[in-house]
Amino acid sequence: MGELVERVDEQDRVLGVVDRAEAIRQGWLHRIATIVCRDEGGRFLVHRRPDDSSRFPGQYNWMLGGAADVGESYEQAAARELAEELDVQAAPRFVLKFLCAGAISPYWLGLHEVVITGPVRPSAEEVAWHDWLTEPELESLVRHQGFVPDAREAFDRYRDLNWAVVQKPHGSG
Repeated sequence: MGELVERVDEQDRVLGVVDRAEAIRQGWLHRIATIVCRDEGGRFLVHRRPDDSSRFPGQYNWMLGGAADVGESYEQAAARELAEELDVQAAPRFVLKFLCAGAISPYWLGLHEVVITGPVRPSAEEVAWHDWLTEPELESLVRHQGFVPDAREAFDRYRDLNWAVVQKPHGSG
């Protein structure tokens, strides 16, 4: 058996443990934890996936992450993925979760964010290139054909959520 994940239902309740490749083949829901990295100036870390990547080779993304391990929370998975992919030790903050149709298969996506104040050391297995982009630069890149499709939906939801928070009048809860 390969990578094990928890198969979940439409309410994100665990149904059992399955092989991730089988979950993808069968279209079974499972959990993916992602991290949006920002620097102290508010710029976003954007990367291009390696050309030999099994999923979305050579495409751009604004999130890092991967499948949550069996028994692992979204937050634990996000912290683990951050350490594996950027060699950064931090506790990413949960932002939102949604049921993503997915370009390869459906899954629950838990999106987190973290402010990175030190250097990043991207894993060559996960990141072929990276840079810090402003929000307008990222907005432009997200619409590019070479951007991971699932990351577009996550960006739109993140932007809409942040816009709603910015627009909320003082004193409203």
